[in-house]
Amino acid sequence: MYQDLKKAPQNPFQSFWMGGYECTDQLNAFGHRVDFLHLTGHFQKLDEDYQALSPFGIRTVREGIRWSQVERTPYHYDWSTVASMLATGQRHGVQQVWDLCHFGYPDDLTPLHPMFARRFAALCRAFVEFYRSHRPDDVLIVTPINEVSFMSWLGGDVRGTSPYCVGQGWEVKRGLMRAYIEGTAALREMDPSIRILTTEPLINVVPRLDANRAERNRTKEFTINQFQSVDMLAGRLCPELGGSPDFLDILGFNFYYDNQWQLEPHQTLGWNDSPLDPRWKPLSALLKMAHQRYQRPVVLTETSHPGIDRPLWMQHIARECAIALRQGVPLWGVCLYPIIDRPDWDFQDNWHQSGLWDAELLPDGPPQRVLYEPYAEELLRAQAYIAEVLASATYAQPPQPTMAYNI
Repeated sequence: MYQDLKKAPQNPFQSFWMGGYECTDQLNAFGHRVDFLHLTGHFQKLDEDYQALSPFGIRTVREGIRWSQVERTPYHYDWSTVASMLATGQRHGVQQVWDLCHFGYPDDLTPLHPMFARRFAALCRAFVEFYRSHRPDDVLIVTPINEVSFMSWLGGDVRGTSPYCVGQGWEVKRGLMRAYIEGTAALREMDPSIRILTTEPLINVVPRLDANRAERNRTKEFTINQFQSVDMLAGRLCPELGGSPDFLDILGFNFYYDNQWQLEPHQTLGWNDSPLDPRWKPLSALLKMAHQRYQRPVVLTETSHPGIDRPLWMQHIARECAIALRQGVPLWGVCLYPIIDRPDWDFQDNWHQSGLWDAELLPDGPPQRVLYEPYAEELLRAQAYIAEVLASATYAQPPQPTMAYNI
């Protein structure tokens, strides 16, 4: 199965179910720097947040270093916040998976800057040196740059973040992937045991129902283009950037309720409509497609739904993950992202209500956590359901009915 590897890769995650804490430090659409590590109260409430994971058996989390805050002066790094987070994780026995660039860059850099890749590679080397000075023996899992496909569109085509361009998405993507590849090489040079976790959106773009052949071909191209970033990392596309199959390790995919849409005119496909739009593609099929393309294990690295549909979405995700597992997809985990509610990047008075915990805003101090009980109850049922599937040696049971686990 894994033809490019000497042996099948080992699953490094401490739990199948994971929690993701919003850590973006980007410049938003108005040019304002955001810092969600503090805005959500996660840094101030690290102990509380990690303790709260225990009833759900979540022992692995996604965190971010916040590049713009670590490197305020070129090639000078302040790791004090990350060191505090590492210590807290160790106290609670929580495995932390680290994003080195989660949307934000230092003030003097953009992906189009000629020194962007060099600076990022230097950051990668410095991070490994820092991390191993604190944790010399544990497994280090790193996402070099989060969601290159999304960020190249947001910053390169619709002026939603730095470098605030229109029609430059391809160049921004190349700049990000040049840095990603050089950074991955630097990480592996410093520590060959490092595990690389890619995190890219998993989408399905469809034509209108009465589309002609040209429209159908165009939408098919849009869907295939979601793999450009990983193809670059593997050296299949733009080999001059230095990509290699050796850089493919664990493939993370982010899937939300609005990840499938009609191209023109734009219209999001409903995931829970009755009857279901025939163009909707099941998540299990998308995961299988991604796995077959690269022959690597996969993780659902982000998924959530806002509002009262959170429990239904959790049921939907569990059902689709079970189908994927039974179909032989090596699915290594599901990350609830965000696990603590977060606001909109551009309009920070608008909180999404998409976490396992809602945020109760206070006049002073960080937001309080309020467990959304219906989501929590459905998560526990989903965990029991997936545990039964994982306990099967072959995952050979037939798919379950649409709206029931039948545990």
